[in-house]
Amino acid sequence: MATCPVLQKEILFHTRDYAYRIPALLYLKKPKTLLAFAEKRASKKDEHAEVIVLRRGSYNAATHQVQWQAEEVVSQAQLEGHRSMNPCPLYDKQTKSLFLFFIAIPGRVSEHHQLHTGVNVTRLCRVISTDHGRTWSSIQDLTETTIGHTHQDWATFAVGPGHCLQLRDTAGSLLVPAYAYRKLNPNQAPAPSAFCFISHDHGRTWKLGNFVSQNSLECQVAEVGTGAQSVVYLNARSFLGSRVQAQSSNGGLDFQDNQVVSKLVEPPRGCHGSVISFPNPTLGPEALDMWLLYTHPTDSHQRTNLGVYLNQRPLDPTAWSKPTLLDTGTCAYSDLQNMWGGPDGSPQFACLYESENYEEIVFLMFTLKQAFPAVFGTQ
Repeated sequence: MATCPVLQKEILFHTRDYAYRIPALLYLKKPKTLLAFAEKRASKKDEHAEVIVLRRGSYNAATHQVQWQAEEVVSQAQLEGHRSMNPCPLYDKQTKSLFLFFIAIPGRVSEHHQLHTGVNVTRLCRVISTDHGRTWSSIQDLTETTIGHTHQDWATFAVGPGHCLQLRDTAGSLLVPAYAYRKLNPNQAPAPSAFCFISHDHGRTWKLGNFVSQNSLECQVAEVGTGAQSVVYLNARSFLGSRVQAQSSNGGLDFQDNQVVSKLVEPPRGCHGSVISFPNPTLGPEALDMWLLYTHPTDSHQRTNLGVYLNQRPLDPTAWSKPTLLDTGTCAYSDLQNMWGGPDGSPQFACLYESENYEEIVFLMFTLKQAFPAVFGTQ
């Protein structure tokens, strides 16, 4: 398995007095700014999560390097008496509003406790920034207005984690990927299914999309095609030994063609992965023909050896390439962003990921040609 050379690699969050987990990355093209989010925890345990932190990076297009500022706490992203988890940033290009979605859970109530008791205490929250993340609004709890009585039908739920999606439709629809453990049968354990929160009015109101098949958890979405041919592609964690994918032709409301993707292996109990779409580089930056890029541990036995995979036929689960390694050793959650043109003329990408047995969260940049020289070289 080939190892990818990179443009830049840097540790952004390192465990000392605190632990850091659950990376989320957003690239703002106009100000050439990267926003790297993570959970700051008292220990590596989920129940010890505390707040969401942020590091801001300024991208220099001449040197293809990012200069990072110091860590800061997104202090507004906290519901009193609750811990903040699963940062999910979303930028609305039309209104220039930056949303940070997350879940808030009281005290140290665990996911296991909610699944065991069937009592859902998780809240859906967000903060908004109109200055690219320098300042934030007060927290908004969207649970009642967005989920309502359905909240009682779930044992628990979560968003993302990682980046969200704005569609290219006329409404500029916003999608926040999520999953919920539904209480379908009183004699069985709650079953996880992925779905999307959807807004057609730039985030003023939200509705629930319909569920993907059972055994789909943490997920991300990407848009392929355009207009009447536009499809929302969903890629989700599962417990089946491989990823699960599905597609929606109505903007993320309903998903069909649920399939197990055997080429994208999962370790036992799975792991979060990241997926983005980008224009076919042979047709230029305005191309409607889209390719997919995906990052995830490549080992089917444990969370090790972070790989990047390419799919030139996005809806074909057999079309995924063999992975190229971005890092070796223990690697887990990751988040991808498209940074457009690289120094070698091919598309450039950024990845934020967990490394070194959750001791570090690392940022790196690479180009398509660096990751897949044979593929790009044939164009």
